[in-house]
Amino acid sequence: MPVEEPEFDLQVAGRTPIAERVVLLSLVRPGGGPLPAWTPGAHVDLLLAPGLVRQYSLCGDPGDQYVFQVAVLREAAGRGGSEHVHDRLTEGDTIRVRGPRNHFPLVASPRYLFVAGGIGITPILPMVTEAATRGADWRLVYGGRTRPSMAFADRLTREHPTRVQLCPEDETGLLDLDSLLAVPRPDTLIYCCGPEPLLAATEKHCATWPPGTLRVERFVPKPEPADTQPSAFEVELSLTGTTLTVPPDRSILEVVEEAGVAVLSSCREGTCGTCETTVLAGTPDHRDSLLTEEERKAGDVMFICVSRAVTSRLVLEL
Repeated sequence: MPVEEPEFDLQVAGRTPIAERVVLLSLVRPGGGPLPAWTPGAHVDLLLAPGLVRQYSLCGDPGDQYVFQVAVLREAAGRGGSEHVHDRLTEGDTIRVRGPRNHFPLVASPRYLFVAGGIGITPILPMVTEAATRGADWRLVYGGRTRPSMAFADRLTREHPTRVQLCPEDETGLLDLDSLLAVPRPDTLIYCCGPEPLLAATEKHCATWPPGTLRVERFVPKPEPADTQPSAFEVELSLTGTTLTVPPDRSILEVVEEAGVAVLSSCREGTCGTCETTVLAGTPDHRDSLLTEEERKAGDVMFICVSRAVTSRLVLEL
């Protein structure tokens, strides 16, 4: 079952430009007090306006119980979230926040390779600090359009001069994944976040690495195969015994909501993880951008905003 998450008002205590088109927000409780605990890789929902909910990775210090920090890139062709943050949100404003949740956790490993592109550095930033604290061997390769556009670049190279490689595209070209990922290592976990071309290329290069090596986080949905043709199927809601039909042109989430079942949801595109639901029977057709291949094969959870069914019937813990 989706777990009810904390939702609360926070105040913008700081709003600082940190790179070209990137602003860092520091969020605190209006009257002071601690915030929910989080771990590297976690994100929160910002409820910016009615119908405008966006997810942003927490990029501050997990040890600081009193401040959440998120860095927001102004997207040239965005859907209104980053524009709202950059143009309307000011210091002192109050904003509704939900979370945090983490579908991109830092799993224990003796060695890490972090690959970040652009604003994809945000979930990686607290990970490198955690890796260093754990005494792990790690390396970060960070690409961006230009050096001034790369958030936290100066801080990273100052704090970790021998472990961080900056690759501004106008100076060095695209990241050299051929060399970086040429030799699989069984003792290494790879964490990658950034634009879709980088993620797709990294996935391709890691195909020969041991299963479970690569962990990625997407800010936009993974592209659907061109030949995808949805079909109708049934879902049984185990907590009520109700059986519903999901037609080809509607999601499970839409159908169960119409039937009066309250399900916590946010992005509705398979990237935030809010609508995670336990599968009791049947085989899901996973179409989210979150689960690893191992988690997909297990088939015990699914994200009902986008995923469908391979079998004619699913039994869900709803």
